[in-house]
Amino acid sequence: MTDPILAPAAADPAGDPLVDPAAMNNRRKYLRLFAIVLAGIAVIWGVWYFLTQSGRVHTDNAYVGADTAVVTPLVSGAVKDVRVGGTQLVVRGDVLVVIDDADARIELANAEALLVQARQRFRQARAGGASSAARVDARGAEVAQAQARLTAAQADFSKAQDAFNRRQQLAASGAVSAEEVSQSRAAMLAARAALAQAQASIATAAAMRSSAVGDRESAAALTTGFTEATAPDIAAAQARVELARLNLDRTVIRAPISGVVTSRNVQIGQRINAGAPLMVLVPLDAMFVDANFKESQLRGVKPGQPVELTSDFHGSSVVYTGTVQGFAGGTGAAFALIPAQNATGNWVKVVQRLPVRIQLDPAQLKAHPLRVGLSMSATIDTREQ
Repeated sequence: MTDPILAPAAADPAGDPLVDPAAMNNRRKYLRLFAIVLAGIAVIWGVWYFLTQSGRVHTDNAYVGADTAVVTPLVSGAVKDVRVGGTQLVVRGDVLVVIDDADARIELANAEALLVQARQRFRQARAGGASSAARVDARGAEVAQAQARLTAAQADFSKAQDAFNRRQQLAASGAVSAEEVSQSRAAMLAARAALAQAQASIATAAAMRSSAVGDRESAAALTTGFTEATAPDIAAAQARVELARLNLDRTVIRAPISGVVTSRNVQIGQRINAGAPLMVLVPLDAMFVDANFKESQLRGVKPGQPVELTSDFHGSSVVYTGTVQGFAGGTGAAFALIPAQNATGNWVKVVQRLPVRIQLDPAQLKAHPLRVGLSMSATIDTREQ
């Protein structure tokens, strides 16, 4: 007896094995259903892509950046105190470093003393100007007196000379004695000497008056048109005082912005020079993202377009919204330490990436802080022109 399981399948008149029509119908039904479902999924995906993803460009070559502040001293000196440490959050105006201010205080005291001296010199010059004017008037009176004495001496000389001439003429006739003639001659010579002395007195008085006028003009040059507040010497001394006070204030180094302290390389007792970097402040509320898109992706990208960003630091659950701010002036390869040399014969074209600056929302940065250098994924919606 033949086993039904091992028995050969029944054959149709053409010699082919018989197929169950119901099974074939079910198979065709399932295949059609699978094709319909697959086509529906493709249509739904196409509609979804067209409505949500078409016109969007994406890159994960993006990194967080910020305009950091490098803290440098403006004066040299020994570090007296360091008030902050690495990773510490500071507010603008907080004291970071204190420099020993002993030298600065001495410079300020010296400048203040020089200012007092300048004011004293100005007051002396102003008082000297008034005194010189009084001396000029006094010397003028002396010149007038000398002129009067000269006039009197000239009159006396003329009188004595006339008397001598008359007596000399009468002496020939014997009307006067020789002794009288000699006395009149002596009187004339004395009058001549007095005249010469009067003339010399006028020259002396005029010279003294000229000297007084010079002193008055010199004092006037220092004080005329100026007050104690506007005199050049006083203004220069006041500027030195302000500079010394400014250098004293600069011994206390304060935070120029609010941010996190990084790269701190200053210690108590260290001698620092003006301009030496002490630390870096990274602002947490003013960060941006530099996204390096391929040049073929930037055809429709324009400033002002919205951007969605995610970071590996917070995960995909935190989505940042940003705005395209602008484009870099060149690709990263163009500004590399060793730029690509494309003029050789074995040149191979490589798609370049251009950094795109994306501005982040300060409110989102406050809620979910980032750090400089963190990786980001950025998607720009180019449909909004």
